[in-house]
Amino acid sequence: MTIRLGSPLARFSAFAVLAIVLPTAILAVLGYLSLRQWKTSSELLFRQQAREMASMAAEKIEMVLVRTEDEILVSLQSLVASPDFAPAALERLLAATPLIQRLYLFDRRGAPLFPSSWMGEDAGVSVGLLAEISQGFWERGGRRHLVIRDQVILAAVLKARDGAPLLAAFSRNPEILRGEILEKTLGKQEGPAILSIIDHQDRLIYSREPLERADRIVTVTFGEALPLWRVTLYQPRGMSPQEAVHRQITLLSITFFLLLVVIMAGLFATYRLVRRETEMARLKADFVANVSHDLKTPLSLIRMFSETLEMDRVPAEAKRREYYAVIARESDRLSRLIDNVLDFSRIEGGRRKYDIAPTTVEPMIRETLDSFGYVLAQQGFKVDVSIAPDLPEVPMDADAVSQALANLLDNAIKYSGSHKVLRVEAKSRDGHLALSVVDEGIGVPRDEQQKIFEKFYRVGRSETQGRRGSGMGLALVRHVAEAHGGRVTVESQPGSGSCFTLWLPLAG
Repeated sequence: MTIRLGSPLARFSAFAVLAIVLPTAILAVLGYLSLRQWKTSSELLFRQQAREMASMAAEKIEMVLVRTEDEILVSLQSLVASPDFAPAALERLLAATPLIQRLYLFDRRGAPLFPSSWMGEDAGVSVGLLAEISQGFWERGGRRHLVIRDQVILAAVLKARDGAPLLAAFSRNPEILRGEILEKTLGKQEGPAILSIIDHQDRLIYSREPLERADRIVTVTFGEALPLWRVTLYQPRGMSPQEAVHRQITLLSITFFLLLVVIMAGLFATYRLVRRETEMARLKADFVANVSHDLKTPLSLIRMFSETLEMDRVPAEAKRREYYAVIARESDRLSRLIDNVLDFSRIEGGRRKYDIAPTTVEPMIRETLDSFGYVLAQQGFKVDVSIAPDLPEVPMDADAVSQALANLLDNAIKYSGSHKVLRVEAKSRDGHLALSVVDEGIGVPRDEQQKIFEKFYRVGRSETQGRRGSGMGLALVRHVAEAHGGRVTVESQPGSGSCFTLWLPLAG
């Protein structure tokens, strides 16, 4: 089908492109930009929330640890200020406080007062500790966390009973720190996030769950109470907000793509519908014009010959009989055209009925051929009729089958071209009556052999467009065949003629 510029279908197509495709493309671009912006904002918000969560955990751990250390310093201060202070009291404090790994006590001159026996690393720790303590710290007092030999030492200035300053320092037991501080603080953490503690060399100190299938999200540092450790937040793989955002973006993208597909499919379906309706409107207009022409031709002939006879301008009796035959022939032709139109109208409305009864085939064929006798003789056709002698009576509507045969004959006459040869055959084959009309005309292309049985359809070639026809004859033939439980077939080669066969079952 050719779409002419300026036609309603072309205007509709242009409008559809502007009204649907262009806004859809703009919507797609805006949707894509919005999804990217949303993804960026979501990831930024998530990282901020993760950092706040890790910072709160670090602050909580430090708060618990500092409170515990303050309680230890209060106990130490109470011991060194008591009148009966002795190193044995510090031994008892060590036994009662498992968080303390090593405890040191020095006087103002830096002389060690506790422990009484030094281990291998104690000398190095004491040297580093005293080197970090300034004169001002002795005078001001207070507490400080110092990193000495990769361990955190809490140092504080205490007052003896006589008011002399004493320097107390202790290191922490890592196992007790994990069990008493970290486990109690982080063990009750809810949600999929995993909070873990790592040291300055990224070695794992504590984790509530294994980290093999988790991804690190953010890391924050502790304050001065744990300067060598950091809090790290992990998310199990497949559960991180980034992946959730990615999945949601993928889902939205697929939904948006499907929406575009539905819109385009709707546009295509609408285009096909409008195209079909436009084509049907054109075919119906051609049908009305062709039927009007086909009806006008026999009417003109009938009127011309009847007026000639009425004016008594034909004195010869033989000539008058010839004119009477023409009038009768054109009347039959006019009747066939009217019957075709009426039958087509009944078929379209579902009102066409068939009176099927056993019928002798040969008389029906001969009678139909006789109605075309004048036309065939006038146009110089050679007609060959072959009817099998052993044909039984066939269940059929004789008038309908005769009308279908007449349409096949009329079709063969119109498209025979210069080869004026027709052959009509009737025989029994595969349980059917095979009623064939064969010509040596222009033929039908293979790709159009099924389309010619559709209503209003005519072969789109130059040698057929100039011939009369309504495009409903073969559609009526197919309907008659199918109504009898049969079919109609065509065998044709362009330039070599056609063979149309009406197959009717021999058993009703």
